[in-house]
Amino acid sequence: MRYYKNFLHLYLILFLVSCGGGGGGSATPDSVNPNQYPTHPLVWDIATPESVGMSSARLDQAFDYAFQDGAYTQAAIVIKDGKLVYERYRGILSGEKNTLSNITGIDLSRLEDLFGNKTTNSYVTSWSSSKSFVSILIGIAEENALITSIDDSASLYIQEWANDERSSITIKNLLDMRSGLDPMCFNSDLGRLDTCKNTQDSSSGGDLVFSEDQLSKCIDRELSESGIIQPWYSDTVIYNRGDFKYSNCDTQVLGEILFRATGQDLQTYADYQLFSKIGINAIWWKDFVDNGQANGNYLAYCCLDSTARDYAKFGYMLLLGGIWEGSSVSYASYVDAIESLDSYGLQFWNLCSQPLENNGNCPNQDWITSTIGYDGQYIMIDFNRNIVVVRSSLYEPVLNISNERKMKLVSQDLSVSNWVSTTPRGVGAYISTSFSPNQFFYMVTEAID
Repeated sequence: MRYYKNFLHLYLILFLVSCGGGGGGSATPDSVNPNQYPTHPLVWDIATPESVGMSSARLDQAFDYAFQDGAYTQAAIVIKDGKLVYERYRGILSGEKNTLSNITGIDLSRLEDLFGNKTTNSYVTSWSSSKSFVSILIGIAEENALITSIDDSASLYIQEWANDERSSITIKNLLDMRSGLDPMCFNSDLGRLDTCKNTQDSSSGGDLVFSEDQLSKCIDRELSESGIIQPWYSDTVIYNRGDFKYSNCDTQVLGEILFRATGQDLQTYADYQLFSKIGINAIWWKDFVDNGQANGNYLAYCCLDSTARDYAKFGYMLLLGGIWEGSSVSYASYVDAIESLDSYGLQFWNLCSQPLENNGNCPNQDWITSTIGYDGQYIMIDFNRNIVVVRSSLYEPVLNISNERKMKLVSQDLSVSNWVSTTPRGVGAYISTSFSPNQFFYMVTEAID
């Protein structure tokens, strides 16, 4: 089947795939009763906004903004004081269908089939929000002594780096996107990953999605030359080793470190050590090799499918300061480090909780912690206000090869492709949406009385 008049739209957009983004108070929220231990809800306790000091009318306005035609929002949730106080879901709207059809050539009926009926139980996807899940799994492995310290050399696990300059790279360097390694992009002439050629190609971490093997070249890459202008970094600014450079390959390597350190692939380790403990069901995509970690390499840098309610559980776990089991909390020091970040680090972003000023500054330097994924996937955690906000764009996994989530993009023939189909850019429409995470979060917090 061919859904596009011109697949070039999708090719150019997914060429940029992944994400971009920019923390708060006490590990255990002040609202928690000191005589009770926090718990992770298997099913959310649903309460009225007024019962937690919020205004239903103002939340109505915030969600009307987030769900307007042209925002491409599928799901949004507000958790306040450990209770689900507001949520909304929808499928694609008429204006969005017309826009996408005009740009991409996808039939209106096909867009309706993909995105037309979305409910509480519908999956959303993470894109690069999954990086933050990987970070927590690294913290879990560290506390369980499977990784001695994130300050250790990554070459303890990636032995391919042990006998050259790459042995200086720490796990934390990878977590902070400061590995100093070449960023990887798909080279269509070579048919594989290679060093990115310019800032456009590397801007969202590198387009690994067109490669069947999305891990090997992430390991087999070199330290970048320092003190010169690197075309993938800037046309004018000199690159120095250790400078921040967002790289999907860095997170792919973290997934392999977890595999080698724990003896379990990413999905298995997450299921046992994280998801089962906080009540999440989620499925991770893999690349399209037959070997690797588990009939393919898990895409640590992207593509974790779950429900919006389950993503809120991850945010709430952070708000509680870690994973509570009985009277004790695990991984609290790691969560504290995430909470205290003042810029990007440990695979999390700082996000301004208000609309930015004209000069780009954040009013009152009011930052919150957030995951951020391509096409607008957010789990926003405000430790001071004791609130979690989730927003996800319209999504449908397109599985034309099989029902297994193994990514394969063949630009000439979509009938033999599997891909993560989000709106608007993930279906080939490189356009801006009407949604701003800063504006939405600000409107939600304005509902607090």
